[in-house]
Amino acid sequence: MPFRTLDTADLAGKRALVRVDFNVPVDGGKITDDTRLRAALPTIHYLSTKGAKVILLAHFDRPKGKVVPEMSLAFVAEPLSKLLEQPVAFAADCVGPKAKAVIDALENGGVALLENVRFHAGEEKNDPDFAAQLAANGDLYVNDAFSAAHRAHASTEALARALPSYPGLAMQRELDALDAALGNPRKPVLGIVGGSKVSTKLDLLRNLVTKLDYLAIGGGMANTFLHAAKIDVGASLCEADMADTALQIIDLAAAAGCKLLLPTDVVVAHEVKPGVAAYTRNVYEVQSDDRILDAGPDTVATLLAAMDASQTLIWNGPLGVFEVPPFDEATVSAAKHAAKLAKSGKIVAVAGGGDTVAALNHAGVSGDFTFVSTAGGAFLEWMEGKTLPGVSALEI
Repeated sequence: MPFRTLDTADLAGKRALVRVDFNVPVDGGKITDDTRLRAALPTIHYLSTKGAKVILLAHFDRPKGKVVPEMSLAFVAEPLSKLLEQPVAFAADCVGPKAKAVIDALENGGVALLENVRFHAGEEKNDPDFAAQLAANGDLYVNDAFSAAHRAHASTEALARALPSYPGLAMQRELDALDAALGNPRKPVLGIVGGSKVSTKLDLLRNLVTKLDYLAIGGGMANTFLHAAKIDVGASLCEADMADTALQIIDLAAAAGCKLLLPTDVVVAHEVKPGVAAYTRNVYEVQSDDRILDAGPDTVATLLAAMDASQTLIWNGPLGVFEVPPFDEATVSAAKHAAKLAKSGKIVAVAGGGDTVAALNHAGVSGDFTFVSTAGGAFLEWMEGKTLPGVSALEI
């Protein structure tokens, strides 16, 4: 990748402006999941031990360019300090005298967290003047927030062009994993795309069929493809108006030499709730009051065989309504098989997207995949083949 790396940087005594993602879930003023804080720790530790002054830039919630006290980042300083096992100073602004005073007081290796960058309208406008104000407090810039890299904001794009810029360790790991999955993958490459609607993943499907050897389609969107193939899906979720689009994607896949794997059997029920009577049917035997809620065992067996024949797997979206047993069986079976292959080194398995992360956690295998991205929208836009402003700005 054409980026500078931190191990080439002269860091001692330098002010490192580090863009992190601290947009954490909160309940009653308390952080309910500190995953995003923990993700930033390796980069903060690295910079600190090399003698840099570590200055953290982040956003929280959507204040829309105004100071909203309830959206202050002040509450993050103490839990971050405990995780780092060192003090974290907090500045009540991210630019101007308040920020400068806190930064000037930092010793080499010290850490400061600046106030919510979105309190300034220039952040989301990617305003070069606001970026210049941010840059005035730094000697170099580090972006460790891949999850915000799809936004062309001042702290992710313009600032990266104003100072010598580097990906942080978490960002570098994400970029390396994504390059291994789609940039320069070991072939054959299998993609799994699930979820409820074709309409939300059109760009993703159109991009993937040109790059994959196999593409398995699951979840509610598979019903739309079955409907397009004149197969009755009963009372299932289906975007009938997307049938022509589904046929176009089928044609694109054929032209690109990508083998589409659609369900051949399904698990159906009359309602979605735990313990309800469920039946496995061939896709041609779905009844008018059936709701397709999961892939069937034959479909799963075909998918596992495709995994065995592949060297790279990229996964976005569950195969069924995994939140409600027994409609989690296909997703769990596929996830466990992929994890076993990844753990043994037989396949590079990369997954991402909110529902996907939840599904892999449900299956208990997130830790065994080669890489699981929690970047959400940025991961999806990368899968769609789009340029991410926060990444391209780091290129040399």
